[in-house]
Amino acid sequence: MNEQVDAAGGDSPPLPRRALTDPIDRQIAAALVVDGRGTLKSLAEITGLSVSAVQARVRRLETDGVIRGYTALLDAESIGLPLAALIAITPLDPAQPDDAPEALAGLSEIEACHSVAGDDSYVLFVRVATPTALEQLIREIRRRANVSTRTTVVLQTFFERRAEPPHLG
Repeated sequence: MNEQVDAAGGDSPPLPRRALTDPIDRQIAAALVVDGRGTLKSLAEITGLSVSAVQARVRRLETDGVIRGYTALLDAESIGLPLAALIAITPLDPAQPDDAPEALAGLSEIEACHSVAGDDSYVLFVRVATPTALEQLIREIRRRANVSTRTTVVLQTFFERRAEPPHLG
């Protein structure tokens, strides 16, 4: 049986998390981080379990929210988004409700929104086509979230999304 591992990805709310302590579950998770298209058969060979036992474990990891989904990683330049930037945002009026993530959720250029400690409230990772598009996005972020911004343009990325997180190995 050469069945592909499959799970729904997307913007569904996060499921409750559980600690990933079982060594075989950690092996499965690490193998899927390296190759999200790995077959149940290949996972069975790695773990020494039967295909059906691996399938049950993968389904449980998905249900428990340990595996949140599977996705293709696209080359940003190839899809017309060569310019990446980090935008730190801080509310103009700290007395106002903190709704920046909700206010910005609809902007597709924002790939990630991180709550951070320090002077800023959030750091956004964005990808756009041009410097003009970045300027327009910054204006829209300021308007929607009523924030000040500080932008750092990414010149080159040496690595991201490491193939195997050290805590799974």
